[in-house]
Amino acid sequence: MVRYAGLVALAVFTTFPLVWLAAVALRARGPVFGFPPALWPWPPSLVHVATVWQTMPLPRFFANTLVLVGAGVVLQVTLCAMAAYPLARMEFPGRRLITGLLLATLMLPGHIGLIVNFVTLLRLRLVDTYAGVVLPGAVSVFGILLLRQAFLAVPADLEDAARLDGASEWTIWRRVMLPVVRPALATLALFEFVAHWNAFLWPLVVLKSPEKYPLAVGLLYLSGLFAHSTRAVAAGAVLMTLPVVVVFLFTQRYFVRGLLVGALR
Repeated sequence: MVRYAGLVALAVFTTFPLVWLAAVALRARGPVFGFPPALWPWPPSLVHVATVWQTMPLPRFFANTLVLVGAGVVLQVTLCAMAAYPLARMEFPGRRLITGLLLATLMLPGHIGLIVNFVTLLRLRLVDTYAGVVLPGAVSVFGILLLRQAFLAVPADLEDAARLDGASEWTIWRRVMLPVVRPALATLALFEFVAHWNAFLWPLVVLKSPEKYPLAVGLLYLSGLFAHSTRAVAAGAVLMTLPVVVVFLFTQRYFVRGLLVGALR
């Protein structure tokens, strides 16, 4: 009973900011920072959402975000799966050393390569391009290690049966292994969707043309255009958060199954 009470308290604590943000965005008037906070949007109104939609080029920002998120997720899942398979299923000298080095890089701060990556993009003339935003994060150590654990959990009998039928390593990877680790692939895709959707610093550094901004960077304008209206800023934040919530609701089954693959091994 105490454990469930703790979980309920944790759920209320983590969902409170989102509920409060939605209440602020959907309420026409009234104090924003009153105590106790008003969590029910009454009287309800979409006037602030409409104001943000009409003032900012949100469709353009949405389209830019979808392009970056789509390219980032596809590259991430494909390249991480190709890198994780030999580390999990093939025997070659240095395999454990490579895995250990990859694990060690997780200890490094995420922004340590910011300057190096930007200088590289300058040399390649990829600044202010979508490729410059996506390529430096096309593969991640976290994705490789997550899929490696999923490949390790696959029974060796499947692999042996495919080899007896004359399948090549490429065929085994594509037609035997990938369908089996589909929950882990979906989990990685969901993680990368959220990461690319919320990416702010790197797109802001690389992109110079405002018409190429993704939604997270484009909403920076809200702090200037609507500095006098907290409700308008909250409406923009809700518009940005809503797609992530919808995607999670449709993929939470794969999300939980994918995490259990690594936990149960």
